[in-house]
Amino acid sequence: MEFTYRGANCIQIASKGGTLLTDPNLESLGLKDTVSGKADVLLLTQDQFKPLTKLEKAFVIETPGEYELKEFAIQGVAARAYSDEADKHSAIIYRVHVGTINVLILGHIFPELTESQLEGIGVIDILVVPVGGNGYTLDAAQASKLVRLISPKVVIPTHYADAHLKYPVEQAGIDEFAKDLGLTASVEEKYKIKGDSLPESLTLVELKRI
Repeated sequence: MEFTYRGANCIQIASKGGTLLTDPNLESLGLKDTVSGKADVLLLTQDQFKPLTKLEKAFVIETPGEYELKEFAIQGVAARAYSDEADKHSAIIYRVHVGTINVLILGHIFPELTESQLEGIGVIDILVVPVGGNGYTLDAAQASKLVRLISPKVVIPTHYADAHLKYPVEQAGIDEFAKDLGLTASVEEKYKIKGDSLPESLTLVELKRI
């Protein structure tokens, strides 16, 4: 299994049996979208993150529920978005099971999870979480608090500062997030997992956008 960062919330997860993308709204942020049309599965954490690219083969998931596609077993859990009123749940958290690995994808959610949500999420190996803050999404402190609550082995930050992206709100870098976790990021172009091999202690992986 291989993780690649495309920008904003867009993470690509590739396995032998297929390719999954999250929130591939790259063209609306000033990037050329070369990946959405080639994906097998698209996960949307909120409606506004739909791609502008014409989709030829991708199965789009944009509602809570359980799905089995290619090698991916997916569970979508309704969540309160970062800007939602207290009684509204317009975001979706996704738990993706591939082989023996459980991946949790957090979009722009409210920085607190309920006991019911945590029970539905279960044990997580790899956490994908936005860290850019500035009133638009989770900031460093909020994201690191969720990391400690969920206790993954690997955390991959997304939606951080990038001069080539036209974010609606200026985003922070990942330095403060790394500081809050007390970790030094391993900077990589791709993060690969062979079989069920995972680090023994929490590892922060900063993926370069490609």
